[in-house]
Amino acid sequence: MAQPTFFKQPLKLTLAEIAALTGARLADPARADRAISDLAPLDLAGPMHLAFFDNKKYADDLARSHAGACLVTEKLEASVPPRIAALTVANPYAAFVQIARELHADSLRPASSFDTDGIAPSAIIHPGARLEDGVTVDPLAVIGPGVEIGSGTVIGAGAVIGANVRIGRDCSIGPGATVLHALIGNNVIIHPGCRIGQDGYGFVPGPEGHLKVPQTGRVLIQNDVEIGAGTTVDRGALRDTVIGEGTKIDNLVQIGHNVMIGRRCIIVSQSGVAGSSTLGDGAVLGARVGVSDHARIGAGAQLAARSSVVGEIPAGARFGGSPAKPIKQFFRELFEVERLGRSGVSGHAKATVKLREGEGQD
Repeated sequence: MAQPTFFKQPLKLTLAEIAALTGARLADPARADRAISDLAPLDLAGPMHLAFFDNKKYADDLARSHAGACLVTEKLEASVPPRIAALTVANPYAAFVQIARELHADSLRPASSFDTDGIAPSAIIHPGARLEDGVTVDPLAVIGPGVEIGSGTVIGAGAVIGANVRIGRDCSIGPGATVLHALIGNNVIIHPGCRIGQDGYGFVPGPEGHLKVPQTGRVLIQNDVEIGAGTTVDRGALRDTVIGEGTKIDNLVQIGHNVMIGRRCIIVSQSGVAGSSTLGDGAVLGARVGVSDHARIGAGAQLAARSSVVGEIPAGARFGGSPAKPIKQFFRELFEVERLGRSGVSGHAKATVKLREGEGQD
């Protein structure tokens, strides 16, 4: 069975073209016409591959590599074997990504999973929906009344777009996603299986059970947002849930009702942000961070993985732990607990030895 390739075969670039695109300096100008056809890590690269090297711990991989060329810092340039063409640049990984985007532009935004051109015959589109020219709708997608979708947008197979939803231009709504009660900007990527705009979680406990609170807000997703597979974003109760421009959300994240997320935030996998919390611009949540309701995380603040947030995190601060505290304090406490654990084990061992030495002396 032949192995499939899922993306287009990239065009070749010469080292001179790579240097021009990244601002790198080619150590040996005589190699300027050498062609590169793809990218690979050092340990897998062959003569037609470009790799990068920015960390000494991968020096052995570099020494054994068969890469045709390698992006490297000036400080580490001397480590590159003579057989590999060295391209010196301030940030090798950033330059590597720049070339990756050039060679594999078709991987940056999901395309039709059914190679659909236009609207698939099995898609169900309400007569009251308005789609601009150039919209792609894959098989079995459902688009409700009053929906408006901009040109260049792809609606994946089996996706459901609820009544009156607005989706801008050049967006991607992944297979099996549901989008309800939402207004979405341009260049937004919503990956497969996302749930956008369903009820927020609101109940008032009482003697006869839990009384459901009406959730009448919306979800507002601004331009250039990306939301990972399986993530859920609840609509607001009395106010809107907002995800700011350029924010990137990983897979399996929960965003509660009324949450306000600023611009260019990063939220990593399995994190949860409870209702009515606020994240300032540029805030970063590591994996599995839990944010309690009505919490406030300042602009540029960073939360270490598996932290829990109650209350307020100052702007620009770095916190960690549960409950979250300044990262230096968190690490000091970890080291102290570890030290106490070691000394406790040592003391227990000494007591055991003394006890055994005392045996048989009667």
